[in-house]
Amino acid sequence: MSDDTRSELYAELAAVGPYGTHPGHALITLVEPHPGHEYAYNRWYEDDHYYAGAMAMPWMYAGRRWVATRDLQLLRYPEKSAVAQPVTTGCYLSTYWITAGRYDDHMRWTVAINKRLNRDGRVYHDRTHVLTAFQAHEATVYRDGATGPCDVHALDHPYAGLVLQVVEAGAPEQRPQLLEWLRSRHLPERLADSPAAMVTVFRPTPLPGDRMTYVKQVEGVDTRLTLLWFLQADPRECWETFFTGLDTAVGESGLGRVELVAPFIPTVPGTDRYVDRLR
Repeated sequence: MSDDTRSELYAELAAVGPYGTHPGHALITLVEPHPGHEYAYNRWYEDDHYYAGAMAMPWMYAGRRWVATRDLQLLRYPEKSAVAQPVTTGCYLSTYWITAGRYDDHMRWTVAINKRLNRDGRVYHDRTHVLTAFQAHEATVYRDGATGPCDVHALDHPYAGLVLQVVEAGAPEQRPQLLEWLRSRHLPERLADSPAAMVTVFRPTPLPGDRMTYVKQVEGVDTRLTLLWFLQADPRECWETFFTGLDTAVGESGLGRVELVAPFIPTVPGTDRYVDRLR
C-alpha cells in the first residue's frame, strides 16, 4: 500500500466550495443488531465505525447516537409501520449533519471509504438497516425562537431525548403542502409549552447506485418527510402528554399519514450502557 496521501490536494480542495455551518443534509440511520450481537455491534460502532465510517469524513461535522431500550420501543406507533416491521425493530439511531452545498462531495467520499472498510474487514455485518437515508434539510421549527440552541448545535447540545417521526404524504404533489402545514401550523402548535426545543424536518434523497449492497434503496423519496424532535426531558416522562396522537393530527390534515413515531435517549459514548435493556 502506498504511503502517498496526496496531501497537496487538501490545500486545493479547502480553497473552494461552500464551508458554512448550516446543516444542509443529514444522515439518519436506524439499525437493529442481530440477537446475540448487541455488545459486539455497540463496541464496533462506537470504537470504529462512528469515526472511520462517519465523523472522519469531509463535511460531516456533527453526530450523535441514540438508543431505544425495550420500554421505549414499546411506546412506538403505529403498530403497522411501513418503516419498521415489527414497529419495535431498530434499537440504535445515528444522526449526522452535513455541510450545506457539500452533499455530492461527501457522497463520493463515503461510498469510497465504505468500499475500503469492507475490503479491510472493518464492517460488522450482523445487523439490519431498518432505515438508512441521506436527507435534505427542509425546515427547522423552534419552540423559543432565537433564544435557544440552533439546529447547528442540536447534535452537540445535551438533549435528554429525541423522537423520530416519519410522515408520508398522500401523493408526491401533496408533500409541499404537507411540509408547509407542518412548518407553519402543526409544529408551532405542538412545540408550544412542550419539552421539545426544536424540530428539524428533512426529505430523503436516493442512495447512489454503487452503495453497499446490505443497505437497501431509500423508499418514499417523493413522498416522505423525516422529523427529529429534540427533547429537554426523557421521552418517557412526557410521552402521554405530548407525543401520543401525532398520527391522528396528521391524518386529520388530509395531507398524509404517520408511518413511525419512535422515542430514543442518547447513548453514553465509551460505555455499554443500555445494551442489556434492548430485548
